[in-house]
Amino acid sequence: MLKRLMFFFSLLFILSQVKASYLLVPMDNTQKNHLKAYGIAYWILTKEVEVNWLLNYRGGSFLFKQNQEFQNELVIRGVSYEVISDAQQLSILEEISSPDVNMDVVKLEKAPKIAVYSPKTKLPWDDAVTMVLTYSEIPYTVVFDDEVLNGDLPKYDWLHLHHEDFTGQYGKFYSMYKFQPWYVKQQQEYEESARKHGFNKVSQLKLAVVKGIRDFCAGGGFLFAMCSATDTYDIALSAEGVDICESMYDGDQADPSAQRKLDYSKTFAFKDFTISMDPYEYEYSNIDNIPQERNLAENNDFFNLFQFSAKWDPVPTMLTQSHESNIKGFMGQTTAFKKKLLKTDVLVLGETKSINEARYIHGSYGKGTWTFYGGHDPEDYQHFVGEEPTDLNLHPNSPGFRLILNNILFPAAKKKKQKT
Repeated sequence: MLKRLMFFFSLLFILSQVKASYLLVPMDNTQKNHLKAYGIAYWILTKEVEVNWLLNYRGGSFLFKQNQEFQNELVIRGVSYEVISDAQQLSILEEISSPDVNMDVVKLEKAPKIAVYSPKTKLPWDDAVTMVLTYSEIPYTVVFDDEVLNGDLPKYDWLHLHHEDFTGQYGKFYSMYKFQPWYVKQQQEYEESARKHGFNKVSQLKLAVVKGIRDFCAGGGFLFAMCSATDTYDIALSAEGVDICESMYDGDQADPSAQRKLDYSKTFAFKDFTISMDPYEYEYSNIDNIPQERNLAENNDFFNLFQFSAKWDPVPTMLTQSHESNIKGFMGQTTAFKKKLLKTDVLVLGETKSINEARYIHGSYGKGTWTFYGGHDPEDYQHFVGEEPTDLNLHPNSPGFRLILNNILFPAAKKKKQKT
């Protein structure tokens, strides 16, 4: 009798495994570790297995065929999952396909090659993107001026711009940190790099880098930038051939007519902005909504994600997948963008409507796309130079960091033509 019972239960177990042929990784509030779930999706793509991204279904869940190796990895990384049958999988897809619901399925086909533009030497601040890539176990390659100018960017699908000043003014840290060893060393290294590449000034070197990144994007690359890498990128493009740097940055005076010589037609996102010509001011332009203008504090600083039509606008829908639509704000050297200074074709993904600012924006350039995200660290409201990096083990469900990872998976999606 005991042997028969054992055989019966063994048979039930085998049959249940046959029926349970898919793994669903929910991305709603039942998920224990949203950030590592993206790493799982990326890792499965490296195995040449497709992943279905279920847009707006339970927070933007992932669905893929059951495999014991995948299941083991989910357990190891602490990612919540459900084993579902083929019939359940079909039922979910049928629900999503209904024209009455704002959901869709996007197939992720190939793991994108990730590059991060960042100096090779340590600087006294951390980068949110490299932190979340490391935490979610998504591999990336660090590139800098040499690699960009040597034409290496086409080797990659996706490029992140680390906290950077592309105007050649060293982050406008002169007034506060000019005697700090890290500042002195950075200036020396940048000047040596400029000379090596045949430029007289760091601003000229950075302009060449910016144009190389622009060409990468035009050729079909995916560009992502945060904090000061957003506005300084556009400022550098607009100021081509114009000296906007004072003597402490490049050895001679800035052009007093620099402002009226800016060419906004060359920029990605911003227009009609006024640059800061004060070398002691810790601002590049009026693009950034500064604290005095925002009049917000940590307890009431939030921005809202837009809701897009998943079936008609899959691209912005992918970029705004989250289990929360109201996201905690966070500051940076560039915190947010004045909406009045955005070009008309820029798509706002997240905004603080009450003060007319955009926090998260997106657009196209040539065959590629770009996404700019204001602020420095989604889980550190006001990150200061020299502070310890954020421990993402304490924030595994961070919706602010999720937005970064949406951008990481975006290049893996099978292309659908945007309808609006």
